[in-house]
Formats: sequence, C-alpha cells, structure tokens
Amino acid sequence: MKRYLYAHLKTDLAKKMIFITGPRQVGKTYLAKQLMREYRSPIYLNYDNSDDAVVIRKRQWPVSADLVVLDEVHKMKKWKTFLKGTFDTKPPHSAILVTGSARLDTFRQAGDSLAGRYFHYRLNPLTVKEACVKKSGAHDVLSRLMNVGGFPEPYLSSDIHDVERWRNQYYTDLVREDILDFSRIHEVRAIRILLELLRSRVGSPLSYRSLAEDLQIAPNTVRKYISILESLYIIFLVRPFHKNIARAITKEPKVYFFDSGCVKGDEGVRLENTVAVTLLKNIHYQYDVNGDVQELHYLRNKEGKEIDFAIACRGRIRDAIEVKLSDTAPSKNLYYFKQKYPGLRYIQLVFNLRQAREVDGIYVEPAAEWLMNLE
Repeated sequence: MKRYLYAHLKTDLAKKMIFITGPRQVGKTYLAKQLMREYRSPIYLNYDNSDDAVVIRKRQWPVSADLVVLDEVHKMKKWKTFLKGTFDTKPPHSAILVTGSARLDTFRQAGDSLAGRYFHYRLNPLTVKEACVKKSGAHDVLSRLMNVGGFPEPYLSSDIHDVERWRNQYYTDLVREDILDFSRIHEVRAIRILLELLRSRVGSPLSYRSLAEDLQIAPNTVRKYISILESLYIIFLVRPFHKNIARAITKEPKVYFFDSGCVKGDEGVRLENTVAVTLLKNIHYQYDVNGDVQELHYLRNKEGKEIDFAIACRGRIRDAIEVKLSDTAPSKNLYYFKQKYPGLRYIQLVFNLRQAREVDGIYVEPAAEWLMNLE
C-alpha cells in the first residue's frame, strides 16, 4: 500500500525539506522507507541508534546520498540549528526528509530558524478512502475501522488477540515514554486515569470541572493534561463553532481518539469517532497539500440542540454533518438548524443505509460511500 501522501511527498522533496509528523506507529518510518526506493543512493539514519546519532551529529553520511532520512532528530540538542545548516549547505542533488513523533511537531512551532525551508505533512491513520480497494467493500472497511481503528498494524492483523496485544503495548509505551517526556513522574498516574476516563466520554462535551472532581485535581491541571494528550496525537478536541474564536475556546469541547479501536462505547459512538478521524484527516490534507484552511467544529445552541460536526471555511460553516447508526429519517436538529441557517449543506451519514436520498433539502447518505468519496 502506498500511503495517501506518497505522491505529494515525492514531488515536494525536490523543493524543500519535508517534515512528517503524526501519531506513534501510524506509518511515518514505513512511508519514508518506501520513498527511499525512488532514489539511487538514499540513507536512513535514526537518532535513537547510537551509531546513527554519531553520523548525524558529525554529518558523516555520504556526499552522494540523494535522499537523507533523519528519524527522531528532534531529540538532539539544537536540532533546528542543525537542520538549518544542513539544508543551507546540502548538495543540489540531495533531498532531506525528517520524521518523528509528536514532539517534533511541538518543538517545530517554537522559533523561526527553519522558516521557509520545509513543508510539513501530518500523516493520519487509515480511513475508508485509503484502505478500501473496491467501492463495494466500503461498508466492511468502515466496520473494521470502527472496531480495530485505522493504525496499520491492528487494521491489517488477522488475529483479534494480536490487535488487543498491540493496543495494550501501544498505550503502555505512550505512558512510559512519551508522556514522561512531557510531564513529571508523579503526574503520569493521573494522566493514565484521565486517559481511561476519556475513552468513555467520546462525542460528549467535556466538563473539566467534572473530570477534575473524578481525579481530585484542579480543573486547570486537567486542561494541562488534555493538552499533553493532544500534543502526543492521542486525542483531538472538536470545539463548538462560534464566530468569536475566544468564546468558542472557552466552551466545552468534545474529545475523540485517533485510534477508534480505543473507544469505549456502542457502535454509534465508535462510528462517530471514526467519522471525526476521517474529517480531521481530510482537513489536514487540504491544508498540508493545498494550503486550504478548514476547521472542524460541532454546532450547539443555548437550548442544547446539537449537530455532531460542522466544517468551516474562512470562518463560515459550509457543511453540517449528523452521524447515525441506523436512523434514516433526518434528525430534528438538522431540520431546526436548516430553518435557522438555510445557506448550509446539511448531511446525515447513516451506517446502515443502502441508498442515498434527499429529504427536504437534507442529504441522507450511506456513511461508508460518503467517506470514501472525500477528496
């Protein structure tokens, strides 16, 4: 399988450095090694390997290398200065690809020493469009994504026990290594408990105060821990849409996991999480590849009427999307918002639906087919 970013990376490597970030084990290193096949003299160096670390620090890779892949290089002191000098002095025939964990993405945002020297891509888990070979199999692919998630190893595994073993090890490593990088040792236990609580609160507005009471810590500490989990690409937050950005940030967000297989809940909740991952992946793609700025929100008014997702472009809602497991009749909330804001496109995605139809200007779509047709 060639990942969805493959062709874009191949083209952009001839222009600038490429940064690839994303969750652990989403396929960044595999993708980098796939791209190496396009070159005559590529070299892969991982800073976690002590021998490679020496080569990296001293820039001792062959001058003939036409692709240099640097993995986990952000763990080196003054790594941005190092990359700046490496890029500015590289031979014209050489391309540079930098991959790493979420820490690379976090550190990348501090300072501007690399400004204008790189393109940044975020690699996301598999979704229906990427994993489905034939359109007729889209429903089965969506079902599998809902149950085991879109990370390549569990998705491609034929043994459910291997899937569970992978997931247990994945989150153990995240807590033991990545979270420890971000926080003090005594905080790890609270973050682990918070992570477990969030698994059963997917798709619901989060109350920081309620979580703080459960954990017996301050609400601001909960916010800090959730920010850490976001930075590590474990969860992402979807905030209510509001033209006043500051007001939207203060309102309760909804939480989703990059790994749908981690979610605790019924099929409807896992479907909603899988749709959220897919929409976010498409928004990241549009920005990273085309520079098109879109945002993922949800709609909620003072009376508590809510629509699951809203796609905003340039501060205006374009699509309002409701997700249902089997309800084929348009939801009352879609009707309500359609009457109040008639200029939007209203869509209801239904998992158990054979044929798309339009009802009173609301598009009722089979979820798998609609997700597969995203750009």
